Amino acid sequence: MSDIDGRRFRDVLGNFPTSVVAVTTTDAEQRPHGLVVGTFASVSLDPPLVSFLVDSSSTTLRTIRSAGRFCANALAGNQERLSRKISTGPARQRFEGTAWTASSLGNPVLDGIVAWVDCTVEQIVEIGDHLLVVGRVRELRVESPKTPLLFFRGGYGDYLSNSALVLDRLVGW
Repeated sequence: MSDIDGRRFRDVLGNFPTSVVAVTTTDAEQRPHGLVVGTFASVSLDPPLVSFLVDSSSTTLRTIRSAGRFCANALAGNQERLSRKISTGPARQRFEGTAWTASSLGNPVLDGIVAWVDCTVEQIVEIGDHLLVVGRVRELRVESPKTPLLFFRGGYGDYLSNSALVLDRLVGW
């Protein structure tokens, strides 16, 4: 089998839409830390487990390991700017001006999101140049009926189903 060119790999896989999830935690001084992933997934119902992939060089991953916990925040369609800030901003500035409340585990739950899942770290597995973080769900909640932020073909967008459009027209919204 031939080697797969990295650029081609990214270009083709960019045709698979992904959710945009801000994974958050706090350090020993209760300062917020976070990163953005497009790989959040349900793993198991019994026990309730979720997962995400993160680059092995992530500084936020070190904080998650140390804290032993994280919260997955499903960003809303109008939160592209927040996603960019958390994913590319300097670590100390990623949460400046960002409203959040602490979950019962102490993780940041961001304002304006669609839903959140609060977890303790169950397992971390090295896979290629990334690590698979598996979390045991301790609490979860839907926060709003907003549409989620998605990443597709190298750009951001949101999701609105055709059935929602039909229902809105029938109700007169």
